[in-house]
Amino acid sequence: MAAFLQWRRFVFFDKETVKDPSENGKNFQLPMGISACDSGRGHIVLGDMDGQIWFLTRSLQLSSFQAYKLRVTHLYQLKQHNILVSVGQDEPGINPLVKVWNLDKRDSGSPLCTRIFPAIPGNKPTEVSCLSVHENLNFMAIGFTDGSVVLTKGDITRDRHSKTLSLHEGNCPITGLAFRQAGKITHLFVATLEKVQCYTLSVKEYPRVELDTHGCALRCSALTDPSQDSQFIVAGDDCVYLYQPDERGPCFAFDGHKLLTHWHRGYLLLLTHSNKSPSKSDYGSRQTSPTEKHILTIYDLDNKFIAYSAVFDDVIDVLAEWGSFYVLTSDRTVYMLQEKDTQTKLEMLFKKNLFVMAINLAKSQHLDNDGLSEIFRQYGDHLYVKGDHDGAIQQYIRTIGKLEPSYVIRKFLDAQRIHNLTAYLQALHRQSLANADHTTLLLNCYTKLKDSSKLEEFIKSNESEVHFDVEIAIKVLRQAGYHSHAVFLAERHMHHEWYLKIQLEDLKNYQEALRYIGRLPFDQAESNMKRYGKTLMHHVPESSTILLKRLCTDYHPSKDSTDRDSLDRPVENKANPEEFIPVFANNPRELRLFLEHMIEVDPFSPEGVYDTLLELRLQDWAHEQDPGKKKVLQEAALSLLRSDNTVFDKALVLCQMHNFKEGVLYLYEKGKLYQQIMHYHMQNEEYGKVVEACKRYGDSEVCLWEQALGYFARKEENCKSYISEVLKHIDDNNLMPPLLVVQTLAHNSTASLSVIKDYLINKLERETQQIEEDERKIRQYREETAHLRSEIQELKTCAKIFQKTKCSMCNSPLELPSVHFLCGHSFHQHCLESFAESEAECPTCTPENRKVMDMLRAQDQKRDLHDHFHRQLRCSNDGFSVIADYFGRGVFNKLTLITDPPGGKGGAGNLEAEFNRDLLINTKRNV
Repeated sequence: MAAFLQWRRFVFFDKETVKDPSENGKNFQLPMGISACDSGRGHIVLGDMDGQIWFLTRSLQLSSFQAYKLRVTHLYQLKQHNILVSVGQDEPGINPLVKVWNLDKRDSGSPLCTRIFPAIPGNKPTEVSCLSVHENLNFMAIGFTDGSVVLTKGDITRDRHSKTLSLHEGNCPITGLAFRQAGKITHLFVATLEKVQCYTLSVKEYPRVELDTHGCALRCSALTDPSQDSQFIVAGDDCVYLYQPDERGPCFAFDGHKLLTHWHRGYLLLLTHSNKSPSKSDYGSRQTSPTEKHILTIYDLDNKFIAYSAVFDDVIDVLAEWGSFYVLTSDRTVYMLQEKDTQTKLEMLFKKNLFVMAINLAKSQHLDNDGLSEIFRQYGDHLYVKGDHDGAIQQYIRTIGKLEPSYVIRKFLDAQRIHNLTAYLQALHRQSLANADHTTLLLNCYTKLKDSSKLEEFIKSNESEVHFDVEIAIKVLRQAGYHSHAVFLAERHMHHEWYLKIQLEDLKNYQEALRYIGRLPFDQAESNMKRYGKTLMHHVPESSTILLKRLCTDYHPSKDSTDRDSLDRPVENKANPEEFIPVFANNPRELRLFLEHMIEVDPFSPEGVYDTLLELRLQDWAHEQDPGKKKVLQEAALSLLRSDNTVFDKALVLCQMHNFKEGVLYLYEKGKLYQQIMHYHMQNEEYGKVVEACKRYGDSEVCLWEQALGYFARKEENCKSYISEVLKHIDDNNLMPPLLVVQTLAHNSTASLSVIKDYLINKLERETQQIEEDERKIRQYREETAHLRSEIQELKTCAKIFQKTKCSMCNSPLELPSVHFLCGHSFHQHCLESFAESEAECPTCTPENRKVMDMLRAQDQKRDLHDHFHRQLRCSNDGFSVIADYFGRGVFNKLTLITDPPGGKGGAGNLEAEFNRDLLINTKRNV
């Protein structure tokens, strides 16, 4: 229970008398005999003792209509519908009538009355004490002075869509009614002079709960703002009680005899009388002495202060409309209480340093965050000036996100305020509003205070609650010497580069760094091994080599991988081993093991792997003194050279650099560089191997024998045996002219005539035999030519006698008509016509004759091309291009000459067509 004396008083409302704009500033006057009041829907509704209902607009325009013949006793204006419910009398006696008015519709200039019914419970006449209507128009409750309550359920605007029932019976007059809607549940609060009860109207039986055993006077109850948690207010003479549908809530000790209770937008309005409360029999009396004053007090129950308090003369009612309170007095005067704006109220509180109250007020007024932040700042400044630094920092923390952090940080940079600064920076990080400088400053505060527990708490907070720049924190911790904390932070937040940098450069923990790399996903493990591989190889060569083998074969992170998802990936990850060769710069032994492993598990390793391993093996071979081991190393090097992955040029250079003879010769042979093999033996003066190379590769390159002869010819040593062997092969294969052989050997002073005696003799004998053979053929060709000429002459001058008796095609006896050809073949005419392509040519001799004719035509064409070629060659600036073009056409290809035509008669083929036509014509004529 709170006593009102402890509450501070403020003047948050401005009081002014309402002026009549049509009367030059005079006070506005209400109609006389006001008996009932209400407000809502943009007007104030008044009922008088003459039965009229008045409407007062915001511009103070009055209008009325006759609602009852005698008087109006009660009015209820709905807020969500333009419906007015009134209770009054049309005839003398106790006969109250309820009328429902639709203000949107007119009937002869007046609002339309949609329903009229008598307001009495049963047949017993009694006066109405209070009225309440539900905003959904489905419930209306009427309270009577005899203690009964009548409930109308259904559409209250129509008779046939609603029904009326008696909800409550009692002996004590009904002083207050209020509907409360919470979701689909509807409650009705009923207050009497002695009790407070609640009915649940959403249940069939309308169950009732008795909330209290004392009640209130007439018009001393109200319902708070409609919501899920709205409460029923009952104002007694000693206390004000708040009720929920099932229990009593808080109470406030506000003394004074209560005459009126209202609730509007979080404010409780109480009208009290200075005299003591009257007796129960005077429950409904509003008659007071003209000299007595009424005190109107406006309470803010949430913030626990009095917003306004003033004395008025004989108040009729207090209404809320158009954002203000209107006080109606019995002298027909209207006073308006205009609430000050929020900023003005806050400034009033600031002047009194009532910052807590200002904060609560701002929250209740739903002030935005910027406004609240400014209040917190001013409150913090106030506490800071007073020396309450702990309290000040708490207020500054509430400004985070609105107030620039530097404003607070500058105030607490003094070393004596480092604890407060730390608290502020922590809050700044918790709200994820800290930048790199703030993180640096906070960590420096921890390290300066040597508060390891707070430092660990900060960096080891839950991962979902990280509110700082992790990289900046790692840098600061590392610089301050808190390497273990920095490593923890780097590992937890997967800043792999920082973790490895601290482990290797600060802690010198190489084995742990290598283990960490083995837990990383493939891409990160690969990049970090490239970055730190040389350092790790220098200190932990064996473990580093093992990791590199994993990385370049089929890498999978260790079981405690920092990337859990990578364990479920079936993707095969392999790094390029060639890229890691520089890591082994000072570790040839580990490099050799690594490369041999790569070749073993992956025969298709990059060429650089094979080349580097070849270089290592050649170095070992060159420095090895033991013949047995040297032989093994030689075979190992040759096995690499036989691989298809070895780069020829690089391998050849390596073999030459290390004077690896077997490798050089193998590569020359592999590359078909036979002349280089010859020159290699010549440089080493290995005469026998020179001759052997000629024998092995001379068929592919015949010039090797010529080079060998020239090589031995230039030697001053006695090389007769080698020269004789070379000359024999040259002679057998006719590789060089004899004159060139003699000229070549003329350079050798030790070579005598006996060296080439046999060669020259054999050569001369073969030349003699060739000459004799050529002369024989010349005689043969001359005889054949003379014979052909004689045949041609005979054919031209003498008659040809055909003695063939059988057809040359069907081999049957010749019968007329027949065809005879000068070549001596005879045919039946029907055989010639059936099988011969042309009757002018012998079908037996035609194929051979055509070959000869094609050769002759080709020779004619070549002759023409020859002349054209010479002309084009003389005129062209680029003779080589002309020659290349003619080579492409086949101009210089050798012609195949027929020196011995078949049957010895081929030479006459060119004359055959000329005589065949005459012969055919004569034969047909003879037949």
